[in-house]
Amino acid sequence: MENSTEMRRAFLIVLDVCGAGEAPDAAAFGDVGSHTLASAAESGVLSLPTLSSLGMGRIEGLSFLGAAEKPLGAWGRMRELSNGKDTTTGHWELAGLVSESPPPTYPNGFPPEIIEAFEKETGRGVLVNRTYSGTEVIAKYGEEQIRTGKLIVYTSADSVFQIAAHTDVVPLEELYEDCRIARRLLVGRHAVGRVIARPFTGSAPDFVRTADRRDFSLEPPKDTLLDAVKNAGMETVAVGKISDIFAGKGITRSVGVHGNPACMEAASAIAEERFSGFCFMNLVDTDTNCGHRRDKRLFAETLNAFDAWLSGFLPRLREGDLLMITADHGCDPGFRGTDHTRELVPLLVYGRGISARNLGLRSGFSDAGATVAAWLKVPYSGAGTSFLPLCTDPSCGDDALCTAAREAMQKAYSPYSMCSVGAALLCADGKVYTGFNIENASFSPTVCAERTAFIRALCDGEREFTAIAICGTNNRLRREGDLFTPCGVCRQFMREFCGGSFRILVTTPRGDCREEYTLAELFPRGFGPEQVN
Repeated sequence: MENSTEMRRAFLIVLDVCGAGEAPDAAAFGDVGSHTLASAAESGVLSLPTLSSLGMGRIEGLSFLGAAEKPLGAWGRMRELSNGKDTTTGHWELAGLVSESPPPTYPNGFPPEIIEAFEKETGRGVLVNRTYSGTEVIAKYGEEQIRTGKLIVYTSADSVFQIAAHTDVVPLEELYEDCRIARRLLVGRHAVGRVIARPFTGSAPDFVRTADRRDFSLEPPKDTLLDAVKNAGMETVAVGKISDIFAGKGITRSVGVHGNPACMEAASAIAEERFSGFCFMNLVDTDTNCGHRRDKRLFAETLNAFDAWLSGFLPRLREGDLLMITADHGCDPGFRGTDHTRELVPLLVYGRGISARNLGLRSGFSDAGATVAAWLKVPYSGAGTSFLPLCTDPSCGDDALCTAAREAMQKAYSPYSMCSVGAALLCADGKVYTGFNIENASFSPTVCAERTAFIRALCDGEREFTAIAICGTNNRLRREGDLFTPCGVCRQFMREFCGGSFRILVTTPRGDCREEYTLAELFPRGFGPEQVN
């Protein structure tokens, strides 16, 4: 049996739909202004002390949660690259598979050839066949479904084929088989992301959806993180609807419980087991019960319950364990409509050996998958860049960054101003690029140290940045105690490639003084590419 020092485990928890503000491409999805977590906070009851202790309130746009002075983990945000905003694309991308083409949607209902084939194979007729709210459709058509025995088929803005039926009329196993039939039919150009069983019970007007929902997803077209872990001989444990989302591909064990309380209880039990590998869990209640129903208060209360459970889960983690908490998209309970919203998602990373660092804005959910693979030390060919070096490598720390800036300062070419400045730029993949100021007799071509570092990194293809350290001295006055903050041109240059949470460390040559700012603090109300495009 493995001893604890040999075991490496990673736990990835997806807080379904917990968006952290509109994504840069939100306009293309009609979601400008959406912010799921901010809407939940408007309820007045949101309280997340455990998540805040990990760094949640330090994430850009989430300061209303309370910024911990000394966070226990690393924090940041991620943007989705896949062309969609649903469960399947979000989770697949977290596992390293970017979906460039969105799965088909059916705002006017499914075509006759699909419905006719479905009716023929199931032996039951179809009701509705158009977009509908899940609770509203059973309220309006539940009695007719019971009377006729027909299946309620409906969809939404997502790529879903949903089938609702009363459990007294259509037993669960029959409903699941009907979903399998639909899954076989919905291929090719009609390959929707998910077929969903929506059983309900009760009597009119108080029909209630049961917890026996099941998702029948497409099988991922390529191997994902799950396959990488499994192929390496380690366990992949899927909790909640994860197995459904990945059609079982790459999963060694599925714990198919329903609802947040049951999923969290299962995760607590799994943490007590001895295994090496990956535990992937989705907590769906914030989506199904709160986001789509536009219930801010229930959303906040559901997150509060998770936060309380998390306080007891963290002590269960051992040496060699990594915990990552994120989301798959948004579903703003204060936004118009009832559909998902295209948002950035929060990112928290915790474990022994994980440093309190700002991971910045990650370009792709798949960075999460790449990081899990790096932690577990398994071969990985999926998309994404591991941010593990940022969390664990001392050379990415603030002290090392400031030292690099001081060393770069010694190389400055500044015969006119006599001010030598060095900069050390930390990229999202852990690489550090240094630069120094280079002056010119005509003055206008002079380049600051900060821009020199950025240009070097940009020439190497880097586009995501986390922090920069700056060190300067005035050789004419021989005064080494001054702090050199970026000039206005450099601040605008940084804004082109960095968000407001980009960290700026300013230090002295002796290292006896250091101040830290965010770009938003040094460049308030600055404009960037989004205002120009």
